[in-house]
Amino acid sequence: MNNTSKRRASRWWYLLAIIPLIGTLFPSFYASTTPMLWGIPFFYWYQMMWVIISAIITWIMYSALKNG
Repeated sequence: MNNTSKRRASRWWYLLAIIPLIGTLFPSFYASTTPMLWGIPFFYWYQMMWVIISAIITWIMYSALKNG
């Protein structure tokens, strides 16, 4: 694989950053108190779940892109 096609292929990894954006784009979807998780309303734990998912996606992107 030459350098140009390798660079073009690595750009697709950046699309993973869209996943957390879409997951938190519509607050009306998750603006409720139920279901509760350990006493925490859905509105809060849903957003915190996306913080963790975003960190995992960032790590995946970093690992995939650091060599290319």
